[in-house]
Amino acid sequence: MADLLEQASAWLDRMRTRHMARPVTYCRGEQTVEVQATLGRTVFEIADAYGVVEQSESRDFLIAAADLVLGEAVTLPERGDRIREPQDGKTFVYEVMAPGKEPHYRFSDVYRRTLRIHTKQVATE
Repeated sequence: MADLLEQASAWLDRMRTRHMARPVTYCRGEQTVEVQATLGRTVFEIADAYGVVEQSESRDFLIAAADLVLGEAVTLPERGDRIREPQDGKTFVYEVMAPGKEPHYRFSDVYRRTLRIHTKQVATE
């Protein structure tokens, strides 16, 4: 018998992609792939050497892990990859990164279907 919670999670992921996502282009060097992404954000709190806590906000892109195909293989995000988001005649360019020693991506669900990729805007074209 199939896991009912896993089936529900898969259904929710399909609905998120269908109704809450927009097309973006994921880039690694010359390799690119268009994926559907839901926008999000994460607020990081990092303490410096003196104990001062600084907040940093990331623009997150939630995408189906199976859709991140570069060079004919499913891959995981790497620091320095870029995401290009067209909006209102402009293209916003984001670099995959996270502050300090925080991970630059994480799985958004226990079944590892959805990636939450942390980025910072680095350009507008």
